Amino acid sequence: MKEIKFNFEDLKVYQKALDFIDTTYKSTNNFPKKEEYGLSSQFRRASTSIALNIAEGSGDTNLQFNRFLSISNGSIKECVVCSTIAKRLGYINNEEDYNNRVVLEELSKMTSSLQKYLKSNKSNSNN
Repeated sequence: MKEIKFNFEDLKVYQKALDFIDTTYKSTNNFPKKEEYGLSSQFRRASTSIALNIAEGSGDTNLQFNRFLSISNGSIKECVVCSTIAKRLGYINNEEDYNNRVVLEELSKMTSSLQKYLKSNKSNSNN
């Protein structure tokens, strides 16, 4: 069977976002049961939102893609707060929080770089 692939799936920022989702799900599986509808759910939704917005915005106009990347950046910041809360509550250790922050910082830089590229690329800015 032939593989069907969408263009956004080749974006490195999208791939890195998927990897972070995997990390978040593994980590939140160890959170207390009482957090199932609290911090665990919020952390998972925020991490998932990063990749979802990259996918949703790609293939649209540069202006629209830029808007979705901004939303992704908001979700990245949300994940920073979720990781901080998880560390403060003892659900993850300092190393896990640090590793989350390293990936989130990289995702933030990647989305910002992509936004700068889209703003400088005038060929699709009005489409």
